[in-house]
Amino acid sequence: MKPAVRVVDLRSDTVSLPTARMRKAIYEAEVGDDVYDEDPTVKELERRSAQMFGKQAALFVPSGTMGNLLAVMVHCSRRGTEAIVGDMAHIFLYEQGGAAQIGGVLLNCIKNEEDGTFDLGELRNKFRGYDVHESQTALVLVENTHNMCGGKVLPLQWLEDLSKICTERSVKIHMDGARIFNAAEYLKVPVSRIVRDVDSICFCLSKGLACPVGSVLVGHNDFIKAAHRLRKALGGGMRQVGFLAAAGLCAFDEIVPKLSKDHARTRRIAEFIQSINSPLFKVDLENLHTNILMIQILTNRITSCDFERRLIEVLPEELEHGLVDARGNGISVKVSARDWSFTRIVVYTNITDEDIDLVIRKIKYVIEEYHNNEL
Repeated sequence: MKPAVRVVDLRSDTVSLPTARMRKAIYEAEVGDDVYDEDPTVKELERRSAQMFGKQAALFVPSGTMGNLLAVMVHCSRRGTEAIVGDMAHIFLYEQGGAAQIGGVLLNCIKNEEDGTFDLGELRNKFRGYDVHESQTALVLVENTHNMCGGKVLPLQWLEDLSKICTERSVKIHMDGARIFNAAEYLKVPVSRIVRDVDSICFCLSKGLACPVGSVLVGHNDFIKAAHRLRKALGGGMRQVGFLAAAGLCAFDEIVPKLSKDHARTRRIAEFIQSINSPLFKVDLENLHTNILMIQILTNRITSCDFERRLIEVLPEELEHGLVDARGNGISVKVSARDWSFTRIVVYTNITDEDIDLVIRKIKYVIEEYHNNEL
C-alpha cells in the first residue's frame, strides 16, 4: 500500500488556483456577450487595466501567447518585417514561432544578458531595412520579469535608454509582462512607471495572480482596435467572458498586494540552499529578484530531470526518518526541469509558510543523499 503523500507543486505559478473570494466573484459576475461589446465586467477589467498601466486602452485575451502574437502582428503589420527578441525570451523559445508561423514576421535574436537585458550597442547594429535585400526591423520585444533569466526585473534606466534608441529608428517596443506585477513589487513602483517607455504590454492573469484563464493586452487606442480585430481571426472572440474577467478584477485587489509574500517565501528556499554551501547545488541569492528561483546543478553526474524525479518520489526510508508533514504524509515536491543545468522553482499565492518548511526539509534530505552518494 502506497503511503499518503503531501504534494507541494512549484513547477510554475501557472498551477495557481483561484481563491475563495475569486470563486465567489466569478459566480456573481455580471456578464454579457463580449463579441457584441456587451459584457460589463470585461469592460471594467479593460478600463481598469488601461488606467493602471497609464495607457489608453486594453483588451482581454485568452492567453499571453495570443496577446504577444497580436502585438507582434499589429506592430509588424506588413508581412516580411522583423522583430528583435532576446534569445532566452518566452516569445522566442516557447510560443512555437507564432510570429513567423501565423504572422509572417521574422524573429531576429539578440543574446540576453544574465539580468534579462541585452547589449544596446549590439541592438543598434541589429536594426535592418536600409538595403533592399533585408527584412525591415519594426519591433523590439522585451520580457519583464524575465522567466528564463530567473525572474529578473529589467532596470528602469535600461528601458529608458532602449526607448530612446527605438524612437530614433521609429521602431516600436512590446513588453511581454506576464509577471509584471512581480516586477513592480520588486522595484516598489507602479506598473505604469515600468511601462512608461514601451508601446504595448501583455500581462498574465493566470500565473501569479491565480486566475483560471486570461491575459490583458494594453496600449494605444489604435493599437488595441487593430488587436481586437485580429483577436477574432485567431479565435479569441469569446462570449460571456465576464466570469473570467471578474477573477482578474479580484486579483488586482486581493493577490497583487500580497506578491511580496511570494518573493519572501522564494528567498527562504534560496537562503537555505546557500546556507548549506553544497558543492553540487547553488543559487544566486544576491540576484534573486522575485518568485522564480533557479537551483544550479554543478555536476554533470546529476541532471535537472534526475533532481526533479528525486524530489517528487517518496521512498520508504524517508518515512522511517520522519520526513513527513504534520499528518504523517510523505513529502513530494514538484519542480520544473528540462535539458537545463538548473532546476526551476516558482512560488505563488497558494503556497504557504508550512509548504515552504516542507520543501526545505525535502530539498535538505535529497541534497544530503546526493552528497553521500557523490562525494
